[in-house]
Amino acid sequence: MSQKRKAYIAAISYALIIGLSFLFVKVTLTVASPMETLAHRFSVAFIGIVILLVFTKNKLTIKKHDLLKILPLAILYPIVFFTFQVLGLARISSSEAGIIQATIPIFTLALAGLLLKEKATRGQFVAIVFSVLGVMYMLMMNGANATTGNVIGSGFVLLSAIAASIYNVFARRLTKQYSLLTLTYVMTLCGFVIFNGIAIGDHMMKGTIHEFFKPFLHVDFIMAILYLGLLSSLGTSYLSNYALSILEASKMSVFSNLATLITILAGILFLHESFRAYHLIGGVMIVMGVIGTNYFGLKRVANNEEI
Repeated sequence: MSQKRKAYIAAISYALIIGLSFLFVKVTLTVASPMETLAHRFSVAFIGIVILLVFTKNKLTIKKHDLLKILPLAILYPIVFFTFQVLGLARISSSEAGIIQATIPIFTLALAGLLLKEKATRGQFVAIVFSVLGVMYMLMMNGANATTGNVIGSGFVLLSAIAASIYNVFARRLTKQYSLLTLTYVMTLCGFVIFNGIAIGDHMMKGTIHEFFKPFLHVDFIMAILYLGLLSSLGTSYLSNYALSILEASKMSVFSNLATLITILAGILFLHESFRAYHLIGGVMIVMGVIGTNYFGLKRVANNEEI
């Protein structure tokens, strides 16, 4: 299997996991605060990567200057990205959050052009716009329920999207310098330390430290936090870093729109939300945008090779 094909499989897997993660976050927020959710999520993720290192006998050598280079990336993802995401999801629906995060390709395309000199072809630009229009179409057709959501929550999710866009651009460079396991380990460690520090500190100030593990009394929370910790945090870090080591940032980011479609479909299947014609139309536009962006990118590469 070629590297390109593996990268696309990783990107699709990333979109699938992210698309479903919004539902699982909503489950955890029924019994835990946003910071508790993030603390337990990254505790599970950190335990997972430590177990992986032990069983695979991989040895990581991370020096101080390496840590300083990777730290800005870790601040963007997972710290800033997940903090704003979970704060937004505490205020708006998962479908709305997924729709707002479909703005990631717009920001990434602009940043990649400015910082990485990745020039999108006319076909790629049209495909991305077409995909985003599909999301905007669904947003408008949803009517009052989607447009009168909490402004603060929507703002948090938008900030999360911007953080993801900046991450897509900077991760493109670091994946050329460090192994995927090294990047994933440092990013997970930062999430574990910072989110647990905030959550435990908050409980200590309130004198409620005995309630820190209380959410684990709920089976639904355990299942959701295992998914979020092992797949959505640990798994997506590895998958996105792998895909970005091969694909251009602008190509990778458009898969966030596919994640939006998955989020909406998951809401229909598991939350029994209504499915209307505009969902189908918007969904087709999103998928066509994802396919088109990558098709025109491959076509450009083929043309360059011929020259």
